[in-house]
Amino acid sequence: MKNENTAPAERGGFGSKLGFVLAAAGSAVGLGNIWRFPYLAAKYGGGIFLLIYLILALTFGFTMLVTEISIGRRTGKSVIGAYKEVDKRFAPLGWGAAVIPALILPYYCVIGGWVLKYMMIFITGSGSEAANAVYSSSGGDLSFFEHYIGQVGQPTVFFVIYVFLGAVVVMLGVEKGIEKVSKLLMPLLLILIIGIGVYTLTLDGAAEGLKYYILPNFKGFTFTTFMKTVAGAVGQLFYSMSIAMGIMVTYGSYMRKEDSLEGSVRQIEVFDTLVAFLAGLIIVPAVFVFSGGDSAALNAGPGLMFITLPKVFDSMPAGNIIGVAFFILVALAALTSSISLMETVVSVVMEKFRLGRMKSCIIVIMLTLLLGMLSVLGYSAWSGVRILDMQFLDFFDFITNTVMMPILALLSCLLIGYIAKVKYVQEEVESSGHKFRSKLLYKVMIMVVCPIFMIMILITPFVTKL
Repeated sequence: MKNENTAPAERGGFGSKLGFVLAAAGSAVGLGNIWRFPYLAAKYGGGIFLLIYLILALTFGFTMLVTEISIGRRTGKSVIGAYKEVDKRFAPLGWGAAVIPALILPYYCVIGGWVLKYMMIFITGSGSEAANAVYSSSGGDLSFFEHYIGQVGQPTVFFVIYVFLGAVVVMLGVEKGIEKVSKLLMPLLLILIIGIGVYTLTLDGAAEGLKYYILPNFKGFTFTTFMKTVAGAVGQLFYSMSIAMGIMVTYGSYMRKEDSLEGSVRQIEVFDTLVAFLAGLIIVPAVFVFSGGDSAALNAGPGLMFITLPKVFDSMPAGNIIGVAFFILVALAALTSSISLMETVVSVVMEKFRLGRMKSCIIVIMLTLLLGMLSVLGYSAWSGVRILDMQFLDFFDFITNTVMMPILALLSCLLIGYIAKVKYVQEEVESSGHKFRSKLLYKVMIMVVCPIFMIMILITPFVTKL
């Protein structure tokens, strides 16, 4: 039965459409936008990747966001209750959607702690040390970053600080905490990223880096390359738009009935894609100039943000100031994402155990600290411990992003496309009095195209190893 109420009073709700859009965009804009998007754009031919990503954002990303937000707003429940209400046979999806953010949040906060450390390094004027320091060890020379994460003390302290920064906002509630903070942080984030982007484009040689980033490179581009590019772009959309993490279902449950759902999703897409594109304008030209045109310098993972970029900033005029601004930017982006992850888990605890927000937050904080310490110790005291030949942080990232999220998204497509039917979402989209203008696109995507993409994501890691 359709829930005609807004979010239950004890759960709270967004007080405005702008608040919802900025909070959802804040969830979407995170570490994946800042370092992963530019790396993938460089890896898959610059402009070709940008074009494919934009098309997929307007189709695949749009479809999955509309689906999850509609489920949340129509049911007014956390992910566990929401999927169960759509169809009792799909209740396990709700539990999967609750487990995913519970596993991501701890290691995400560990990385957030690394960002805070680097922010403090540049604020105190020690950026050159982070860029150039080398430490000797029995296994060979270590960079500043490798040496830092190999410790227990400081990484633990910054991890704990980061967890409590997000927890304070969540404790304040949806409207007074998440919405107010999002309205403050997201415009600030946009100002910072535009400012840094403009500056990096003025560097000598940046024009070549810009061409490399935005102009399609068809050299050696084959059908296999095209498929890998599509798979990479779809995978990035999971990171960029908080898809299949339970977040958008949760935020949808807080959304006001009178606000246009389709219009809100389009605004979230624009904001998220704009930030990802601007992040590329910061990173790709700057690294391109620093490396003398070597695209290999745009490596994936922590190395780009914590090893390569400090060297880039150290080589720039006023590089320490740019470094401060950049790591503040990354810290803000990461914080808004971790807040949404924590809120999703807190929402589940509140609903399932009938606890108040404060008690639920305390439980989630304890769980986050416990699991997060595995990732901290996985690079230091327990560095010899492996799961599937991966450190704890890498394992949690692999199992959630490569396995659980595509499976959840695939089953969500089957649920709405063939069980509850497209009408379920259409009714919710139009419940605010706004016509569902993209209904035909949505139907084709949810029933045919999106499931194919999900299968592609699931099999790509195995196919590429053959």
